[in-house]
Amino acid sequence: MKSSLSRTRRGFTLIELLVVIAIIAILIGLLLPAVQKVREAAARSKCTNNLKQIALACHSYHDQNNGLPPSLLRADRPGAVQWFDENNIGPNWAVLILPYMEQAALYNMAVAGTTVAQSIQLYQQACPPKTTGGSQDQNWRVVRNNIISNYQCPSEANGTTFANRAGGSWARGNYAANQGQGGGDVTERNGVGGAIYGANVGGVLVINGGTTMTGITNADGLSTTIMIGHVRSGLEVGDVRGSWALGVPGASTLANCPNGDCYGPNDTGCCSDDVRGCTDHPEVKMGCWSGDYGQGNNRSAHTGGVVLAMGDGSVFFLRDAVDNNTYARMMSSRDGQVYTTP
Repeated sequence: MKSSLSRTRRGFTLIELLVVIAIIAILIGLLLPAVQKVREAAARSKCTNNLKQIALACHSYHDQNNGLPPSLLRADRPGAVQWFDENNIGPNWAVLILPYMEQAALYNMAVAGTTVAQSIQLYQQACPPKTTGGSQDQNWRVVRNNIISNYQCPSEANGTTFANRAGGSWARGNYAANQGQGGGDVTERNGVGGAIYGANVGGVLVINGGTTMTGITNADGLSTTIMIGHVRSGLEVGDVRGSWALGVPGASTLANCPNGDCYGPNDTGCCSDDVRGCTDHPEVKMGCWSGDYGQGNNRSAHTGGVVLAMGDGSVFFLRDAVDNNTYARMMSSRDGQVYTTP
């Protein structure tokens, strides 16, 4: 009689299981940074495309209106560049270029019998130097709670939280007009606004408009001057930073940076931006003084810097470590000085 050999099935020991788990954990740890890097590269590419479209829209506005779009329209207190009446200021650059961003339907929305386009026309007639007729019509604000994907950076984590201010909700955006190292007044547009860090403070898109591409070319150079910058959305509903239709520093305009306590892009100091009602978050590079409007700096959720659109329509990635003197020259349209590309 033949004897049968019995085979016993042997399982994994506890040590072997722990080794396998450890190996899997190490592989995941090695893979995640690579996945995050690819994801950020894709987000930055989309952000670059957004800025390219915005820059081209500003150029199209220039061709149709013989000048770049105003950073905002404001009929009251034309000499005060750092103080803003939220309830009376007019539409900003991002509203004015909507027809060139394939948003004509939004631009022609009607409220109380007035379309956005008509509201803007009334406001333009009320702004200096057009001081005859017109009114500070606010019906243009019907667009403010619309999310526009081309105005949002995909790396922004707080883009779906609306800001609550000035009688309503404001959708977030992440791109801002460069008003210059001052506040973007007419004097800065004409190149007599003084100098900070050795660079004249002239802006590109300024209050009530008027700058031309030819003027910037002759005074400084389109390819060396920032036209549209990058801002982040406020972390709280009362922080209006990153509100695309609200034409105030930190929301949709850049102003007074680098200057004083506002340094390079994504600076880490407290109180850097000056935005009414904001919350100071220097721990996440969102420092802010809440007393009133004055300063708005370039900020982004991209690693190591911000994506910018230059005056000639090119898109540029500026690293956080840029020298303040170089940064000042990039923000000024009137310094006439050459800088080394950072």
